Amino acid sequence: MRKDTIVIREIEQQDNPKIAKAIRSVLIEFGVPKVGTAYEDKALDCMTETYSVPRRKYYVVVDGGEILGGAGISPLDNYDGNVSELQKMYFMPAARGIGLGTEMMKKCLDFAKEKGFDQCYLETLPYMKDARKLYRKVGFKSLDGPMGNTGHYSCTEWMIKDL
Repeated sequence: MRKDTIVIREIEQQDNPKIAKAIRSVLIEFGVPKVGTAYEDKALDCMTETYSVPRRKYYVVVDGGEILGGAGISPLDNYDGNVSELQKMYFMPAARGIGLGTEMMKKCLDFAKEKGFDQCYLETLPYMKDARKLYRKVGFKSLDGPMGNTGHYSCTEWMIKDL
């Protein structure tokens, strides 16, 4: 795969089944529990609709017609405060290790800043070491517990970044 053929763009309607399949594939690869994680989110099958409201955006990584991953920003669910959440950031193996995570993170955080959020929160799993390394690299700090209520009770690592 050549990085110069890859595009990061906003999700489109025809991407819905492809991004759902890609995310579930990555979650299975990492042995992520199917309950209490993004795997069971109803939004996975209707991402375009989920992210087509104010202060939400989802981006996909595309090479040709193939969806290789994505990430989104949304207000943090069930939280009183001006905090965004980085959501559903997953990449297929072919898209890892070539700088796309950093590019995607910048795009998402820039959108969150543009929409006036004060902070960005995320939830992950302890064995997703490369993802946590990337989050720290861009300034996320670990928290002692969750914020809001995302329904992802199987995610036991929480991080936040000031924007």
